[in-house]
Amino acid sequence: MADDDRFTGLNPKICVVLGGSRFVGRSLVLRLLTKGNWIIRIADSPPSIQLDHSHHSLLARALSSGRVSYFPVHLLDKRQITQVIEGSSVVFYMDHAADMKANDFYSCYMFTVQGTKNVINACRECRVKRLIYNSSADVVFDGLHDIHYGDESLSRPWRIENKLSDLKAQAEAMILGINDIDGLSTCALRSSNVFGPGDSELVPFILELGRSGWAKFIIGSGDNLSDFTYSENVAHAHICAEEALSIQAVSVAGKAFFITNNEPMKFGKFISLILEGLGYQRPFIKLPVKMVQYVLLLVMWAHDNMGSRYFSYPFFVHFFHLASHTRTFNCAAAKEDIGYVPVVSLEEGITSTIEAFSHLERDSYYSRDYGSVEQSKAEKLLGGGKVADILLWRDETTSFTYFLVLVMLFHWFFLSGRAFTSSAARLLLLHTVILYGYGSLPLNLFGLPIQRMSLSSFEISEKVVKDSVATMVYLWNIVFQNIKILAQGNDWSVFFKVVISILFLRLILSKFLASSIGIALVFGFTAFFVYEQYESGIDGTVGVLLNSLKESMTFFTTNLPDSMSPLQHDSGSGHEG
Repeated sequence: MADDDRFTGLNPKICVVLGGSRFVGRSLVLRLLTKGNWIIRIADSPPSIQLDHSHHSLLARALSSGRVSYFPVHLLDKRQITQVIEGSSVVFYMDHAADMKANDFYSCYMFTVQGTKNVINACRECRVKRLIYNSSADVVFDGLHDIHYGDESLSRPWRIENKLSDLKAQAEAMILGINDIDGLSTCALRSSNVFGPGDSELVPFILELGRSGWAKFIIGSGDNLSDFTYSENVAHAHICAEEALSIQAVSVAGKAFFITNNEPMKFGKFISLILEGLGYQRPFIKLPVKMVQYVLLLVMWAHDNMGSRYFSYPFFVHFFHLASHTRTFNCAAAKEDIGYVPVVSLEEGITSTIEAFSHLERDSYYSRDYGSVEQSKAEKLLGGGKVADILLWRDETTSFTYFLVLVMLFHWFFLSGRAFTSSAARLLLLHTVILYGYGSLPLNLFGLPIQRMSLSSFEISEKVVKDSVATMVYLWNIVFQNIKILAQGNDWSVFFKVVISILFLRLILSKFLASSIGIALVFGFTAFFVYEQYESGIDGTVGVLLNSLKESMTFFTTNLPDSMSPLQHDSGSGHEG
């Protein structure tokens, strides 16, 4: 009862948080509640607000007491927006990213641009005093040029690589342009690389890269700096902006401000801290930017033509630009004009984020998902055993060791300039000397114990021998069946396949044996891994090619010369008889 009296005595203000049920919007709602002098209306597209364990009882108590109320609202319905904001003094316009399909430009345009027009018109109609837009630093980034401590004097580029950022820039321009019309004061906050508990883009994407194995790569040198912003600091900045607008600060109304943690960090280091904090391997292989760019173009083509179940490529492209460019911003104007100073340090923010995503740790993910998911086609093709684990890079250290040994053997036999027999003899001699020398060592050498190699290491189990023989018999039976079909002379497709295969094998063995083995070695350690990542897209491409080949073979066999046609009819008659 005392709390209610204290709350009533504060003469609370009514605000609307559009998009308040998700990520940054929810951080803002929780921070407004801690301020104690707000009645909050959350407006968003889901039919009801979901409370999870990370959002303590503060929001639940506020909902039950009436300090917070929830309204399902569609941004394209101006009437719904008007009903919610009627009687409020300020509207915090957060993002509605979950409503938009990144590949559907029309949907993005309608939600971002037309939705913003509806919000502006509703605010003017309801005589709202203040409208604060949650913009993004991406609106001044063209995806091509670095930004070094950019400030508000930066103009928006004429072309923005990311379409969503381009649309957001249009929305920001409309909101700032309506300032001081019908008594409405506006401003926009441009936060950079927002992360934190509840993040639905940056951190989940990083973890997806970690699970798929792509996070081991660093794009470029990895030394490019970026500004990151913890979600609670973004929420704090909105409250600072509202307080500055409420005293009618001329230096704030109609302007945009950059919001960051004021702690630039190497983009690769941020990725590493998130991955290592959740048990994934940090990036360690550097890739040239140009090479990644070409691969990215191929991924975009595959996504557009066949679809992909792994990545939403618009954000993948945006992530590539973030990871390969320097983007730092100057927050001096935000500090001076709206009084913004980060309330959570970058280190604290990263720690809190890792704790919030602890359910997605590597061990828990693999025990919950990886172990129970059906084998991928790549794993089935490789038999699902140790070979599959090596070629699919389940353990990077083991796979790299095998790859290195095979490369050394390839060099020994094919690139050393010696005959194959001579290379084999030298290798056996080297192994003999090494084994004899190892066996001659004392049990203790300079105080270090020498562990003897077990005799079982040189034995081949009966099961392995039986499996090898069974495999050889199986392969021979397949060859025998094809020979039998050829001897009957009634299957032209098999004949052409065998002839082409033999000619191809003859060409390789006579001229390109070493090159073919080298290519096969690299192919084996890359192709299956890539196939597992883009299985659906590659299957679609192969399906199209096989259908085209099948149609070509059908056309060829149906248009054989008449002299060959009786062979088919005769063999068919013989079977009937």
